[in-house]
Amino acid sequence: MLQAIGLTSTPRRNRPPAVDDLTFEARPGQVTALLGPAGSGKSTALRLMLGLEQGRGVTYFRGRPLHRVAHPMREVGVLLGDVPGHPARTVRGQLRMLCAAAGVPASRADDLLDAVGLEALADQRLGALSRGMDRRLGLAAALLGDPHTLVLDEPARGISPDEAAWLYGVLRTHAAAGGTVLYTTTDTKAAARTADHVVAIRSGRLVADQDAAAFARTRLRPRVAVRTPHAARLAAQLAREARAARRTVETVTERGNRLYVYGSDCAEVGETAFRHGILLHRLVEETGPAPEPSRTAPPGPGGTAHDPQARAALQTPPADHTAPPAGQASLRADHTTPAVGHAAPLTDHATPLADHPVRPTGDPAPPTTHAAPPSDHETPPPTTPPDRQASTSRSPATEGTRGLRTATPRRRRRRVRRGPSRPLRYELRRLMGVPSTALALGGTVAGSALLAVLLGRSAGTPAPVAVAAWPELLPLPPAALGAGLIGALAFGDEYRYPALSTSLGAAPRRLGLLLAKLAVTAVTALLLAVVVAVVDLEVLRLVYGGALIPVPRNWAALCVTWAALVVGCAWAGLLAAGVFRAAAAGIAAVLAVPVLIAPAVEGALFGPAVRTVAGLPARVRELAWPRWPQEADRWLDGALRVLAQPVGAALALSLTALLCAFLLTGLRRDARW
Repeated sequence: MLQAIGLTSTPRRNRPPAVDDLTFEARPGQVTALLGPAGSGKSTALRLMLGLEQGRGVTYFRGRPLHRVAHPMREVGVLLGDVPGHPARTVRGQLRMLCAAAGVPASRADDLLDAVGLEALADQRLGALSRGMDRRLGLAAALLGDPHTLVLDEPARGISPDEAAWLYGVLRTHAAAGGTVLYTTTDTKAAARTADHVVAIRSGRLVADQDAAAFARTRLRPRVAVRTPHAARLAAQLAREARAARRTVETVTERGNRLYVYGSDCAEVGETAFRHGILLHRLVEETGPAPEPSRTAPPGPGGTAHDPQARAALQTPPADHTAPPAGQASLRADHTTPAVGHAAPLTDHATPLADHPVRPTGDPAPPTTHAAPPSDHETPPPTTPPDRQASTSRSPATEGTRGLRTATPRRRRRRVRRGPSRPLRYELRRLMGVPSTALALGGTVAGSALLAVLLGRSAGTPAPVAVAAWPELLPLPPAALGAGLIGALAFGDEYRYPALSTSLGAAPRRLGLLLAKLAVTAVTALLLAVVVAVVDLEVLRLVYGGALIPVPRNWAALCVTWAALVVGCAWAGLLAAGVFRAAAAGIAAVLAVPVLIAPAVEGALFGPAVRTVAGLPARVRELAWPRWPQEADRWLDGALRVLAQPVGAALALSLTALLCAFLLTGLRRDARW
């Protein structure tokens, strides 16, 4: 059961909200279509339900809001737009990466590829997929966690009729197995043909909530749209003539001056208006959902309902379930009223929902927010077990459902996973699944070897400088720049190709994923540093001979300094890209360390020294309660020497500032990504 209650988007630039107090539900075992024209707020409503956009309202997935679900990808499968994957990644690589995020075995990716018919394209790049194949891949990604609910935004847009028929068949199969399916569409006839339940919205507000049969019967019939200042009078005359001719004519009055006539044509309506001297401003035949209804009382079989009891029928459903829904008047020869289900649109958004309690746990019954009662042929909603029922109260000072507060029974709180279920495996597959990683590493090694050969030609170049390939013209050696690029892409790709943001709960900035990225990036940077040093040394020995490249005495300290520089640059690029959500920002942060921060640190901290800190490790060891071995003094002294360098101090300062900024902006509990 999916319940959306009081969804309201945040208005922008003094404009009305795209979604305004929208309340509906999607039942398990049914395919529900959220129907509306372009710009009606369908996509915004889905993003509000999934917590991807700020606004008001609450959405329950089988009785729990999404932020209370321990494994969101196993509860809700999402397809919003195209597949958000790197275009150079393969189809199988994309699904296996998402398998790590969902916490399911990698073998499920192959099973789903076979299920959606993509086994022949498993090694195809995402950027080369057609629109139909992209839809199939998106559906496979939504089904990875075997979710109970599927939420899809116009899944059949831009694909062939055969592909659309296959996709709707998959949705029907998922619903037949007991799942809940909600998808948006702009095609009225497709919604009536492929869905079990239709929720129609216009301008962000609910206009119809009924089963597909009632929707097709009451909303897809040809009708005559009339605009006249005497709509009630014209409806009464049409009713009188229909009874006299023993014909079936149905009228619907909306907004006071608009009238929709079913079972007639323009000629008959125009002649009736002419005979009775009724002025017409518009007269046209059309087919499709009626616009948003007015809040005025509709005409009854004999004319306009002026008494207060008729107006009260718009607010309170009558006890007789065979009575006609508010907003419609049925004119038949035998004076009987057909049952049309929930054909009446929601006419008053200010109707309190406190009179219709919502059960946010179990399989809750639908909140009765419509003016029309359910018809006899509809299946009654499932009842909620008494031990899982909860009451809902509402403050009268709030508007609509904005002050809705739900009391749920106490239960053991499960830890909600805010990142991938297997972050380390996810990060490894993300890093190795695109060719840009191999290109960056290979280019770094080749460039460093070339610079090492050029620097080795000068007899005055120290051996460590030649091995590191760090000329004075470059702010950093190629290995440090390459490591910074790898770190910047680690978070830059997450925001450029947001595979996690639509996977529900796997936010790119959560602590588990951050630690995994730091670990994988550090290991990659260390391997790069070792490979670059070994390759440069061997190339120098090959070109100039081994005797010309002596091994310095302090080679251990130089190796530690070299590794710290490369890993520090990789982490600086990673954290900066995570804070500013762009790989370019990560590369800029790496370059800013030697170009901007190091000169500032050198001028502020490394002036003429009056005192020295020599012997600090030994003094610290004497004051410390635990006694560490004297060999550790050398490592501590080496770390202090690294920090005493302008670049080392600038890098440590940059990493500290970026980490604090990341923690403050990205790991807040109420952060939305």
